[in-house]
Amino acid sequence: MEIREAQQLVDNWIKTTGIRYFNELTNTAILMEEVGEVARIMARQYGEQSFKKSDLEVNLADEMADVLFVLICLANQTGIDLTEALEKNMQKKSIRDAERHKNNEKLK
Repeated sequence: MEIREAQQLVDNWIKTTGIRYFNELTNTAILMEEVGEVARIMARQYGEQSFKKSDLEVNLADEMADVLFVLICLANQTGIDLTEALEKNMQKKSIRDAERHKNNEKLK
């Protein structure tokens, strides 16, 4: 699935099943909640924090998909084409960081 297709899929779902978009501020708060859930899993699965019984049923892929869903909602609401935005962002990074990471001693 292309990013544009994902944006259309989410928009269709919102308009049929979700009734309407939550406002942008609400979706921003929801995005932060979802990112926090990913961080919780990462801290337990890859970091030093121990799992609790309630953590054992979590699914990292599903939580990442929740983050992506809400991010797509925000992009749709604010008129951002994420394909175009990502392409421009990658160009920016490629120019800005062309030598930066090659010369970073911490990455060797």
